[in-house]
Amino acid sequence: MSIFKSFKILLVACIATATLVSCSDDDTTTVQGEPFVAAFENLSANLGEIEGNEDIKLVYSETASENGAITLSLEATNAVYGEDFTTEPAAEGNTITLPITEGTRENTIAFNKLNANLDETVVITFTITDISYPNAQIQGNTAFALNSSASLGRSLAPEVGGPNEQNQVYIDLSSEKTTVVQRDSWDLGFYAGNEFRVAINGSIYMATAQLDATNIDAVTEADVTGIQDQVAVGTFDPANVAYIDHPDGNITKNAIGAISDTDADNKVYLVNLGYEVGNTTAEQGSVTVAGDARGWKKIRVLKRGDDYLLQYADLNATTHQEVTISKNSGYNFTFFSFNTNNVVSVEPEADQWDINFTVFTNIIEEAGSYGYSDGVLHNRKGGVVAYAINTDEVSTTYDDFSLSNLNTANFQEDQRTIGSSWREVINEDKVLFDNMFYIIQDLNGNTYKLKFTALLSDQGERGYPEFKYQLLQ
Repeated sequence: MSIFKSFKILLVACIATATLVSCSDDDTTTVQGEPFVAAFENLSANLGEIEGNEDIKLVYSETASENGAITLSLEATNAVYGEDFTTEPAAEGNTITLPITEGTRENTIAFNKLNANLDETVVITFTITDISYPNAQIQGNTAFALNSSASLGRSLAPEVGGPNEQNQVYIDLSSEKTTVVQRDSWDLGFYAGNEFRVAINGSIYMATAQLDATNIDAVTEADVTGIQDQVAVGTFDPANVAYIDHPDGNITKNAIGAISDTDADNKVYLVNLGYEVGNTTAEQGSVTVAGDARGWKKIRVLKRGDDYLLQYADLNATTHQEVTISKNSGYNFTFFSFNTNNVVSVEPEADQWDINFTVFTNIIEEAGSYGYSDGVLHNRKGGVVAYAINTDEVSTTYDDFSLSNLNTANFQEDQRTIGSSWREVINEDKVLFDNMFYIIQDLNGNTYKLKFTALLSDQGERGYPEFKYQLLQ
């Protein structure tokens, strides 16, 4: 989605008297009397994430048809201009004048961080105080704050990867940090919590079944041929939910049982490795998330003190490989890849992400497991909770929702609280639900409201979501 379209969404509640002629990216014609608005693209940025320079962007409601100027006030707490930071254009006293140039649709203030040790006591605020331009009004995001506190909110476009949706995108709302990994880069996750539990990669439709055997080297393909068709996602057999990790995120409901202290109690598992990321071109509005089948493995997991011991092999192998995998208390999981035969980096630290954009395996009642695209899961294991609000059922809109409307009793642990409920893709018309928004609270008590603003690209392609969020305070 273009900056202009995102900007219109952000300001729609503020410019109540404005009437847009068209939603086209190229259409800048406006109704007579419509105000010219300049506003910050985002509300804040984290000083701790800035190593040197940072561009602070302002966007216009229309392309400037003549020159003008924007006047901003600058207020700094526990920081000195010229010593700790500077700006371009330079400030004169506590004022910055930013020129509006004919033919442009946005503007930028360059923030230069001179002191690397600016701490959480520092707050630097830019506020629009005047717009010298015909029929201009000050509306929307009129102030921008640089600090080391939780983000006040912004708009984000996660790099899901288009119709193949090849990426898992982890987002920390308070720091605005985004982590992108290819979703077939890992296979197993070894839980770092108190229990000894193992997860399979539901984003590539993996499935697993416990066998009666304890000798991994003795298991062959002939032993499992009778159940291979069942150990899969999307068979429309309600019984196949036993072969997936429950999509609500409860670690005790994973397909692989708790790892026992007694080796003899730990069985061999048949593992369907799911599918590679799709690489074919999808029809407009559709997705091709599943590529070639990745085959099968057999595994057995044992405990060795505070570590896991993973045994794994191809189905007909008469010997196996072993790897010791340690828990890392700073993370939800330690991840392992059969492709690399090694531990791989996937999730950020457990307290440093809130939501994950990903393909995921869900459950359809009476039909078993099924693959879902455009999924958004919250970090249940990291203490994040969320709840959904349908404006058809309540009187409060996203724009009007404030901290006084918060009902903590509504918070859900189920990591699918957002899930795919923000869109409808079954019918020919791919629909972004405008009546849905979400409340998310992180481990540190920061509470945000979040609303989706795009499902498709400007060309009608899936895999280009956008959302906006704002801190409740």
